[in-house]
Amino acid sequence: MLVEANGVRLWFDVDGAELVPDGREMRARPTVVLVHGGPGGHDHSYFKPDFARLTDVAQVVYLDLRDHGRSARHDPADWNFELCADDVRAFCDVVGITRPIVFGHSMGGMIALLYAARHPGHAGGLILQSTMSRFDLDRLVEGVRKVAGDDVAELARREYSDGSTTDSEWAAVFAAFGPRVPDDAQLARRTRNPELIGYGMNLLCAFDAADAASGIACPTLVCVGRLAPVTPVAAAQETYDALPAELAHLEIVEEAGHFPWLDVPDSYWPIIKAFVVSAKDRNEQSRTPIGSGA
Repeated sequence: MLVEANGVRLWFDVDGAELVPDGREMRARPTVVLVHGGPGGHDHSYFKPDFARLTDVAQVVYLDLRDHGRSARHDPADWNFELCADDVRAFCDVVGITRPIVFGHSMGGMIALLYAARHPGHAGGLILQSTMSRFDLDRLVEGVRKVAGDDVAELARREYSDGSTTDSEWAAVFAAFGPRVPDDAQLARRTRNPELIGYGMNLLCAFDAADAASGIACPTLVCVGRLAPVTPVAAAQETYDALPAELAHLEIVEEAGHFPWLDVPDSYWPIIKAFVVSAKDRNEQSRTPIGSGA
């Protein structure tokens, strides 16, 4: 489905019901909006079918960011993280999602963080999965070195420095992202935007929103796999430390990498579902008015 929001046509899909029968009433459930990684090389598709498991406790919305997947394309030079963050709010407002729980993975977590910081009071909860609030190339390279050795670490440095790796060299880096990564069949389902990749990577490598994290005003789960090299535990700890202490929770998932739902689903999903339910309960108790945003 396509919808116009913030001046751009965004593609989305929905899994699960917002209202479910509960005796003589229809009970509202939270809506989780999934924000994928990138830039340019991914869309919502790698979340499927695994995130259907969240429909036990919530409605799930898959969103393709502007210039990604099936959403509208523009001049790559006009793309940035702040626009995507504002798109998330505008999208939710247009389709009528109140108090969304926004799940951001990898680059999507950086966008989700900015969304919550730029629009305090809009989100009902935030899940920052395998992501960072500040890009640190040396930290990333050392993370890759620990799990894949010197040669692959230097390939990672080249890719994140100037994008000079070949497809086969990048495949070696991607394989180090965790015990399991999306396979060829899953990756074949994505709709890529090669024109955005280089420009988007430059913005990613300059990303620093650590200071903005202190303005987030909703319950926030920072989740990271113990074995994640590109977004290591140190990056998650830094993000957690930057958040308001009373709203933040850090979960380190053992034996998991960048895609923990693939690595250890039996231990991962209870963490995510419990947070979704607790965020909903907390919102119902507080009933804080939605802010006007920035």
